[in-house]
Amino acid sequence: MDKLRKLEEIIKSYKKIMVAFSGGLDSSFLLYFAKKTLGKENTKAITIYSPYKISQTSLEQARNIIKFLDIPHMIINTSLPEEIKYNPIDKCYFCKKEIFSKIKELANKEGFILCDGTNYDDLNDYRPGIKALKELEIISPLLEAELTKKEIRNYARKYKLPFWDKMPDACLISRLPNNKEIKLTTIQMVENAEDYLKKLGFKVVRVRVHDNLARIEVGEKELKKILKPKITKQIDSELKKIGFKYVSIDCKGYKMGSMNG
Repeated sequence: MDKLRKLEEIIKSYKKIMVAFSGGLDSSFLLYFAKKTLGKENTKAITIYSPYKISQTSLEQARNIIKFLDIPHMIINTSLPEEIKYNPIDKCYFCKKEIFSKIKELANKEGFILCDGTNYDDLNDYRPGIKALKELEIISPLLEAELTKKEIRNYARKYKLPFWDKMPDACLISRLPNNKEIKLTTIQMVENAEDYLKKLGFKVVRVRVHDNLARIEVGEKELKKILKPKITKQIDSELKKIGFKYVSIDCKGYKMGSMNG
């Protein structure tokens, strides 16, 4: 069976769905397809906002996507769960367990089935959060339809969705070392540094923190640009103004989950 046809049948079977919306490609495409399948009145988005997890830039992008899709949207503010204060390696499990427990209750009260944007490729990555989703019986339609990230991007492009080329933008806490206290001041430094690099034109950006050192990862195709002496000098100066003592560039470029383990 065609994967989109399978996705359509899955979504139809739930009748009314609320999507945990991060503003990323996967949840954006799921929202689009849910509205296309069920109609606006049976589709809703919910975003859990925390300054520890989502940058202001990402939140604004999420709002713009919702405006384009014209779908009802709720934003719920949340604090840092006590269990992840010192950034354990399985933080995603505790975080998703707490957050999705709350929003599932909310979805049920409103008569919606809560869904998330987990895709088929996510099974191949270290994702302790998926365990929490399974325990809570959160529905993942893209995963059920076995849609990969590449396929989702291709379909989004086919439907001429403006977010088809949106790059991954993981939780800000993923930039910090495991087993050390998570501090909002450090998160804000990361957010400011990544915003600056994106303004310079870099599309895939991660600023990983190692004590007072910022390790910059950019896409492999962008390495040549960032290694130009004029650019590196500008970046070094700006990131030190932000608060980092040392600035380095990872010569291997961006690698998903490079702070895992």
